[in-house]
Amino acid sequence: MEDYTKFKLKRKEELDAVLADKDDLFVIACNKCFKELDSFDEPECGLFEEIAKEQGKNIVGSARIDFLCNEPLTSKSFQDLIPQETKNVFVISCGLGIQTIAGMAEIPVYAASDSVIVDGYHGMALTTTLCEACGQCYLNLTGGICPVVDCSKSLLNGQCGGAKNGKCEVDKEMDCGWQLIYERLEKQGRLQELLDKPVELRDYSKVNHKFVSEYVKSVREERFEGYYGGIHPTEFKELSEHIAVVPFPDPVNVVIPMSQHAGAPAEPIVTVGQQVKMGQKIAQAAGFISSAIHASVSGTVVAVEPRLHPISGLDSLAIVIQSDGKNTLDESVKPAGDLDKLSADEIIEIVREKGVVGMGGAGFPTAVKLKSPKPIELVLLNGCECEPILTADHQVLLAYADEVIYGLKAMMKASGAPKGVIAIEDNKLDAVELLQAKTADIENIEIVVAKTKYPQGAEKMLIKRVMGKQVPSGGLPMDVGAIVCNVSTAKAVSDAIQLGMPLVERVVTVSGNRINKPGNYLVKIGTSVKDIVNYCGDVKGDDVTVKIGGPMMGFAQANLNVPMLKCSNGIIAVETIVKEAVECIKCGRCADVCPMELRPLYFTKYALSEDWEGMKTQNTMDCIECGCCEYICSSKIPIVERIKIGKTAIREGK
Repeated sequence: MEDYTKFKLKRKEELDAVLADKDDLFVIACNKCFKELDSFDEPECGLFEEIAKEQGKNIVGSARIDFLCNEPLTSKSFQDLIPQETKNVFVISCGLGIQTIAGMAEIPVYAASDSVIVDGYHGMALTTTLCEACGQCYLNLTGGICPVVDCSKSLLNGQCGGAKNGKCEVDKEMDCGWQLIYERLEKQGRLQELLDKPVELRDYSKVNHKFVSEYVKSVREERFEGYYGGIHPTEFKELSEHIAVVPFPDPVNVVIPMSQHAGAPAEPIVTVGQQVKMGQKIAQAAGFISSAIHASVSGTVVAVEPRLHPISGLDSLAIVIQSDGKNTLDESVKPAGDLDKLSADEIIEIVREKGVVGMGGAGFPTAVKLKSPKPIELVLLNGCECEPILTADHQVLLAYADEVIYGLKAMMKASGAPKGVIAIEDNKLDAVELLQAKTADIENIEIVVAKTKYPQGAEKMLIKRVMGKQVPSGGLPMDVGAIVCNVSTAKAVSDAIQLGMPLVERVVTVSGNRINKPGNYLVKIGTSVKDIVNYCGDVKGDDVTVKIGGPMMGFAQANLNVPMLKCSNGIIAVETIVKEAVECIKCGRCADVCPMELRPLYFTKYALSEDWEGMKTQNTMDCIECGCCEYICSSKIPIVERIKIGKTAIREGK
C-alpha cells in the first residue's frame, strides 16, 4: 500500500538543536492517518525519546493520540494529560496537529517533526487550523502559530503594521496572525528569542495553494452547524414532498407482529377463528417495557403463528387477520374527554392502553417515557425528518398540525414539563410557517428551526441543538430533563385521547428513484410491503434494493412479504449499490463525521478480531447507528454492520 503519511521526524541534527536548552519534556505523537490500520503504535515517538535521552533530557511522559488535528476530539484526550512538572511539550505530527496542541497548552510547544510536502493543503482540520505543508516550518519560532496561513499576507518577519484592534487590514474578520504570535510568545517568555532570530526568507517555488482555504472554510461552517459531525447527503425529498397524505386501500389480510416496539413482545389474547373489530386489543403488554397491540381492521383471526419479521429478518410470532372490509370499530374506541379534566396519570394510562410507541425510531413505549423518574423541563417533538427520501413526518405536520399540537400539550401535562418545542429542519419552511401560526398564542410552545443536516433528528443531537445540553455517555434524555418524541407519535397520542383510537395506522412515504408512483399514504399496521409496492406501480428495472425506512438507517428487504410496523415510516426503492470493502486507510473521515464524537475506525478493527473489550474502550454502546461513518468511508467498509455485531457481543457478555 502506498504511504501517504503526512509527517516525518526531523533530522537528528535539527532535533539536537531544538532540544539543546530544553528539559522536562512531554511527548505527544499523532497516530498516523492515511495508512493501513495495522497497528496502534508508531515508531517516531520512541525514536524521538531515544534522541532526547541521549542528551540527558528528562521525559516526564508521552501520549499517542489519533487525529490531533480534530480539535473537538483531541481536547477531550488533552484534559489533565500533561503532568505539572512538564516545562516543554514536543509534538510529532503534521502542522495541523502541532498547531492544535499549541493552541491548548499554556507552556511552550515544539515540533519534533516536519510536514511532508504535498500538492495542496494538508487535510482539513475542523477548527481554524490549516497547514500548507510548505516544507519550511516556522512553528518552533512562532509559538505554534503559522505565519504562512494565519497571516493573510504570509509574512515571515513580523506584522505589516496595518492591523487595527487586532484585526487584519486585508480581511477585517481575520485576527492579525502576528499579533497572536507576539502575545503567545510574550506570555511564554519567548518573545526576545524570536526577535533575535535572523530574517527568514521563503522559497516560493514550493507549494502555495491559497485557493483551497475558501473551500476548507465552507466545509468547516457546515461541519459545526448545531452539533459536531454529521453529513449532507443528497435528499431526493422532491420525489414526494409535494404529495399530500391519502388513505391506502384496505388490505385483504394484515399480519400484525407481537414485536413492534422496544422491550418484551406482546402476548396474544385472541385465538384462531375469533371475530375482532378495528381498534380491539388483540395482544397485551408483557411487562413494564412492552406495548399493547390492536386490530387494524375488523374481521377474523385466521392464524397466530410465526411470520417473517421485517427488522430482525427472522420468524416472529404474529396475529393474522382476514379483513371483512367493514372496519367496524370496537366499543372501546371512544373519546376520553376534555384534556383539561384528565390527570397526568390518566393520560399516561390512555397512552399505555392504546399501544402508543415511538414512531420515528426503535418504538419505545411512550407511556414509559412520560412516566419519567426524573423531573422533565421540556417535551421536544422531532419534526426534522433528516433521513433522505422520507417525507412522511413533513406531511403529518401539514395535514395534522392541530393533532400534533394537541398531542404535545397532552405529553407536557402527563410529564409535568412546563415547556414544549417542535423542531423542524429548514428544508420544510411551509410546515414551519404553519406551526408558527398555529402556536403563536401558546406561550409555552416554541417552534425551533434547525439547519438541515443528517442526523439532526437523532434525539441526542436534537437536545444539543435545542437545549444546549449533552446527554451523558450511557445516559438518556431524561437525564438532562427532556423527553423526545416524533411528531407522528404526538398525532397518535392525540388520536388515543380525542378519538379513543389505538395506534393502528400511520403515515408512510413510498418513494425512491426506482419506485414508479411515489406518495405518502395512511397505511394500516400489518399491511404487506409487497402490496404497497405493487399499488405504487412496482419498482423500475433490475438491481433494486427495497428498504423499510430511509437509505441511511433503513432495513433492506430480501422478501417483500413482510408487514408494516408501528415504527415503519417509509418504503424506499433505490438502485442497488455493490461495495467492495478494502483495508481501512485511517483517513479519519469517520471520526470527523461521527455526531457522537467516536472513532468508528476502531469498531471495525476490534470487530474483525472479536476484541469486544477493545470495543468497550471506544464507547461502542454510545453509537446511534446513524450510518454517517459508513456513508463517508473511502474504503467502503460495512462499519454499521460490524458495530451491531460488536454491540450484540457486548450485551451478551462476551
